[in-house]
Amino acid sequence: MNIEPKLQAIEKEFLDIEERMGDPATASDPRALQDLGKKRAQLEPVVEKYRAYRAAVASIAEARDLLKGGDPEIAELAREELSELEPQIENFEKELTILLLPKDPNDEKSVIVEIRAGVGGDEAALFAADLYRMYTRFCERQRWKIEVIDSSLIGLGGYKEVIFRIDSHGAYSMMKYESGGHRVQRVPVTEASGRIHTSSATVAVMPEVEDIEIEIRPEDLKIDTYRSSGAGGQHVNMTDSAVRITHLPTGIVATCQDERSQIKNRARAMAYLKARLYALEQEKQNAEQASERRGMIGSGDRSERIRTYNFPQNRITDHRINLTLYKLDSYLDGDLFEMIDAMILAEQTQKLEHLED
Repeated sequence: MNIEPKLQAIEKEFLDIEERMGDPATASDPRALQDLGKKRAQLEPVVEKYRAYRAAVASIAEARDLLKGGDPEIAELAREELSELEPQIENFEKELTILLLPKDPNDEKSVIVEIRAGVGGDEAALFAADLYRMYTRFCERQRWKIEVIDSSLIGLGGYKEVIFRIDSHGAYSMMKYESGGHRVQRVPVTEASGRIHTSSATVAVMPEVEDIEIEIRPEDLKIDTYRSSGAGGQHVNMTDSAVRITHLPTGIVATCQDERSQIKNRARAMAYLKARLYALEQEKQNAEQASERRGMIGSGDRSERIRTYNFPQNRITDHRINLTLYKLDSYLDGDLFEMIDAMILAEQTQKLEHLED
């Protein structure tokens, strides 16, 4: 597969963008400058790798010329240089091919995550709480900011549902693999006889959308305010700070009562509503993606699973890529990196296979 023409075209586009960014007319247009900056940032890794590849190719050609010079000492130095450079070419080509793979347009976005308890009663709600803690610990490791949008607690400290926002550039590229049915096998705290139970929870990860990506007409919204029932002190409970937004055409409801400020709660609820509507629109546009998303998330039934968490064996298994790790304790403490790296590699491998077909 000859990728040289594609790389040349990308470098040309990169240079053109740099020239336009230096134009005074562009500098006076903040929106245009921002758009060009984003595009430049997307192309820069490819251009830098391509330039390093070209430099290696040029060095190899120079070393081969030196072999023909007749000087034994120079020829020996050239052979040493070739032994270092030639293996790099294959790696460069593989890395460049991966950089050229089609990108998910949502990868650079922040995300909104829904965790819902599935089959298993109180134990499923406790497992949903474990998943929420796992993701918060992962975000702490990444220095990502988390904002709770809405939650429904049970008495034992579990969640029937928790919805939260992860505010970070590129969060979707790592979190998107978490969408699906999660199954837990363990002895519940409510189990007196010590029997292992199986419960489930579902996770949905949606990219956060900007206003320009989806239009919501004010007349399509019903907005209600009410007194919060959550924690936060007297101010939360004594004022109508909680917000419920209903999108009348679809029936989608977004609520938020986590903040003391009604304005902040309204902004978070609206962000969640936009993400839900954006996901709905994507499903309409791409029936194949819609089918895949429904198959991954499903109804929360224990038979529909992407990942199993087995406490007695300290084991976590992802059934999509048949990967098993015996480090459940550290995984639940937010160490998701090995699993995410494996998912990224599997996706890249699949895309490469499609390119070669």
